[in-house]
Amino acid sequence: MTVAMKVRKGDTVHILAGKDRGKEGRVIDAMSRERKVLVENLNLVKRHTRPRPLSDSSRMGGPQIAPGGIIEKPAPLPVSRVMLGCPTCNRPTRIGIEIRETKGDQRKVRVCKRADCGQDIDK
Repeated sequence: MTVAMKVRKGDTVHILAGKDRGKEGRVIDAMSRERKVLVENLNLVKRHTRPRPLSDSSRMGGPQIAPGGIIEKPAPLPVSRVMLGCPTCNRPTRIGIEIRETKGDQRKVRVCKRADCGQDIDK
């Protein structure tokens, strides 16, 4: 069973809570089962990794080694801590879903719920 989320991969979101509050970034991955999103260059955590040989290195020469050290990578954020930014009015907004009919078939379209905007989020 998949759980539908209103935030998708590639959307621009604003962070509502946490150490990166007020910043905005692009969603790299949306994990609907865990209800979490990965936001590019936000909620960074440091991981200490040791150098390891790569398993699929070329047969020519010696083994290639993945570098070790302290690596920063984004950690998942709960979807409740982010709010989608409307591409039209450039402000964080709640999302509504409307059913539109185009060329005989019906589609669900995400819509900005601000009173002064109301534009489609999906183009």
